[in-house]
Amino acid sequence: MIQRDYLIVGAGIGGATVCESLREYDPKGSVTLVGYESALPYHRSRLFSSVLAKGDPKALSNIYCHPPEWYVKNKIELRLETLVTQFNIGRRIAVLNTGQVIEFRKCCLAMGSRVRRPQVAGANLGKILYLRSLRDLLALKEMIVGEKNIFIIGGGFIAAEAAAALRTLGLKVTLLCSQPALWQQWLDPETARWLTEFFAAKGVPLLHATLNGFEGKTVLRNIQTKSGDRIAAELAIVAGGVEPNLGLVANTPLGSPNGTPVNDYLETDEKGIFAVGDIALYPDAIFGGVRRSEHCEITLEQARVAGANLTGKKRQRFKALPHNSCTVFNLRFDFVGDFSQAPVRYEIQGDRDKPPFTARYFQGPKLMGMLLCNSSPEAVENAKAEVILAHKH
Repeated sequence: MIQRDYLIVGAGIGGATVCESLREYDPKGSVTLVGYESALPYHRSRLFSSVLAKGDPKALSNIYCHPPEWYVKNKIELRLETLVTQFNIGRRIAVLNTGQVIEFRKCCLAMGSRVRRPQVAGANLGKILYLRSLRDLLALKEMIVGEKNIFIIGGGFIAAEAAAALRTLGLKVTLLCSQPALWQQWLDPETARWLTEFFAAKGVPLLHATLNGFEGKTVLRNIQTKSGDRIAAELAIVAGGVEPNLGLVANTPLGSPNGTPVNDYLETDEKGIFAVGDIALYPDAIFGGVRRSEHCEITLEQARVAGANLTGKKRQRFKALPHNSCTVFNLRFDFVGDFSQAPVRYEIQGDRDKPPFTARYFQGPKLMGMLLCNSSPEAVENAKAEVILAHKH
């Protein structure tokens, strides 16, 4: 049996940042970081710009959180291509797929998310790609050579980023979305319509339809919609959202239908076991209630706090305004605040056709969130302060 002071489950950006923060306060405690991917921990948000970059062999190195020597220097035992198959909370024991057993003193769960697969016929055919990992993007880079007709299923951030990246490479791309406008669930109707028209002007039309299934013997030939249309397609990319990886903690006090519940120190009810990132269901100190975020900006902030709290040498509460960013073509969008409900009222400052512009979203008289397009970092910080001020009790 291997004994460790700290076990970090999940070698993504969250797990790597937990290690970084942990080492700041405890340079000597033994640490094992376990992850199922074969690559070093990396920034998923940089995958499109780095992996699909033209003519820049160094671009791929920009995605990694740290070079290999950083883990050696900081005495972080990094176990890639490794899964935790059993997790005994009471005994503080984790069983690995290698058969090895780790007995830990404290643990942080950072398992992230997996792609939500549509429950339709033909979902496992060849030439259908589910985008999530570095391996997926490298496969996509190989698959797009010679392709003429690419469909992207979805209308969220990943779908938009993928469409913009592939169109920039000169490929023919169509978005198939169940909603009539891009990002309709987060934006006001006019801005959603403007964004959809912007994509169309860039050569990425939106096909408003609901996926019913995929057709083909071994590889994709057609996409079938619920209205009965059959659309010829050579390659389909499914970007229909993600769901948290909660299998390890299912049927335990650390599992719930919507995440792993933590307190404002990011600690679960099991003392010494923390959770960060896509799986963490945390108290929202600004808007109230509980929240789970799938955005890397929040994961990074949580990981810094949890890493410090793991050591017990610096206890700090996690309090952060929800925010995330997305870049498509020459537009950078910053979402600041709560976008979980459609706004009752909104205000636009500036001209959408000549960014920068800002949209403020309200529920009744209260400002809930702000969308900023091509705004400066200073403007984004000012927006955060404005939203926080609107919710000071």
